[in-house]
Amino acid sequence: MRNILLSILAAGILSAPSATAQKATAPAAKTYSAAGKKVQVYTTAANTQMRLAKADNDLSFQQMGQPLETQVCLFVDPTHTFQSLTGIGGALTDASAEVFAKLPKAQQKELLDAYYSPTKGIGYTLARTNIASCDFSSASYTYVADNDKELKTFSVKHDEQYRIPFIKQATAAAGGKLPLFVSPWSPPAWMKDNNSLVKGGKLLPEYRQAWANHYVKFIKEYERQGIPIWGLTVQNEPMAKQTWESCVYSAEEERDFVKNFLGPTLKKNGLSDKKLIGWDHNRDQIFQRATTLFDDPEASQYFWGIGFHWYETWTGSGQLFDNLRRVHETYPSKNLVFTEGCVEQFKLDNIGDWKLGERYGRSMINDFNAGTVAWTDWNILLDENGGPNHVGNFCYAPVHADTRTGKLTYTNSFYYIGHISKFVRPGAKRIAVASTRDWLSATAFVNPDGKVAVVVMNDSDKKQEFSLWIKGQAAPTVSLPHSMMTLVVN
Repeated sequence: MRNILLSILAAGILSAPSATAQKATAPAAKTYSAAGKKVQVYTTAANTQMRLAKADNDLSFQQMGQPLETQVCLFVDPTHTFQSLTGIGGALTDASAEVFAKLPKAQQKELLDAYYSPTKGIGYTLARTNIASCDFSSASYTYVADNDKELKTFSVKHDEQYRIPFIKQATAAAGGKLPLFVSPWSPPAWMKDNNSLVKGGKLLPEYRQAWANHYVKFIKEYERQGIPIWGLTVQNEPMAKQTWESCVYSAEEERDFVKNFLGPTLKKNGLSDKKLIGWDHNRDQIFQRATTLFDDPEASQYFWGIGFHWYETWTGSGQLFDNLRRVHETYPSKNLVFTEGCVEQFKLDNIGDWKLGERYGRSMINDFNAGTVAWTDWNILLDENGGPNHVGNFCYAPVHADTRTGKLTYTNSFYYIGHISKFVRPGAKRIAVASTRDWLSATAFVNPDGKVAVVVMNDSDKKQEFSLWIKGQAAPTVSLPHSMMTLVVN
C-alpha cells in the first residue's frame, strides 16, 4: 500500500482546495443548480489497486425528473445546511512519537506528508494528545513528585524527548496550524483513593483544586514551548476501570468538578477560550452524561461540547448513532466531537482486512449525519506489534511501521478516513443527502469555496449503478463492491 500511496503522490492526482479557496467564505445558497457542473470521482475499493484514485473522466449532469423506484439515487440538496466542520485528525501519542523517532528521515517525511498535506496527502486538521501517560506510552509516568500539592515540581521533561518534537513537526507539516486538544488518563496516584495510576480509582476531594491547577500547568507549559492548545477533555473514559491509567467519575462528580474547580480555574487563569469537552467515552451513556452536565446552568456554561468513543461494541451492541442524535436534538448549542476510536486486538496477519476501513467509514458517515463537528482517530502510527503499549493493549492504526526495516504500511482505514478529511475542509457545512438503498450510505458537505463533496460507502458484495441527483440534474456513476467514493461537484 505504501507504493500505491507514493504513486498517487507522485502523479499529483489528489487535488485539494487552494489555500486561497479554503479561506473563502460562501453563504449557504438559497438556490442551487448542478446544470453544467462537472463531478470529479475518487475511489478506494477492495480487490483493486484503487486507493483515493481519481477517475480519468469527470461526470456530467443531465436533466432527470422524478426517478423511478428502480433507479438508484443519492439525493443531495446543498440549500439545506447543518453543522460546520471543525476538523478531522488523529492522536499524537507517546507511542506514535516513539515509533516515528525510529523511522528513517525519508519515511518520517513521507508519513507527515501523507497525513497533513492537503495536496500530497489526506490533510488532517485536528489532533489530540495525552496529559501524562496513557496505555499507549512505553511506561507509566507523571509530571509532579509525590505529594506535591502545590505542583512546584511540575515538569514535562518526559515529553521533550519524543512527543513535543513530534507534535511540532506534525504542526509544521499541516502548514503551521494544527488545533490540539489534550486529555488526562489519570491524576497522579497520590491524588486518588486507590493510590494507583491504573485500575480506576477516584480523585480524592482534597486534591480537586490541585488537579484543576494541573491542567493549567500543562496547557501553559506546552504553549510556552510553542504548542498552542485548542481544547481539553475532563477525563478519558471516566466510567472505565482499566488495567492502564484510568480514573472514574460519575456524571455528578464530573459536573461538580467542572462547576466548582476546573471551569473556574481555567477562567481565572485566562484559559476560558479553551474548548472544554465532557464525557470522552462511549456512545452508550452519552445522553445520560449530557443531561447531567448540561442541565446544570452553572456547570453547562463551561462546556463547549461533549466527546465520544466507539467502543460500546464491547457489549455485543452495534454502534449507537441514535444516541448522538438525541444529544444533538436536546442540546443543539453543544458540540459533538468524536474523540477516539481504533480497531483493537492487533494481529499483523489481519492488517489487510477490508473491515478495518469499513468500520471507519460507517462511523464517520453516521457520526457526521448525527451532528458531529469534529472527528479524531486514535494513534496515527503504531509499530509492527500494534504498540508500544505498556499493558499489552495492542491495536490497529491507519499506518503501521516496521521498526526493523522502516517500511510503512497504509491500511485501508487510512484511505477511508482520507475520503472525508481530504475533501471536506474546516468550515464546510453538512448538507442534506439521502440514499435509496441501505448498502449505499452517504454524507455530504459544501466547502467554504462552494465545492460540494459527497462521500459514499458501499459495504455490499455487489457493484451498484446509481445517479447523483441534485434538484432535477443527475450524474450517473457506479459504486464498486466494498468501496468508498468521494464525488466533488465543481
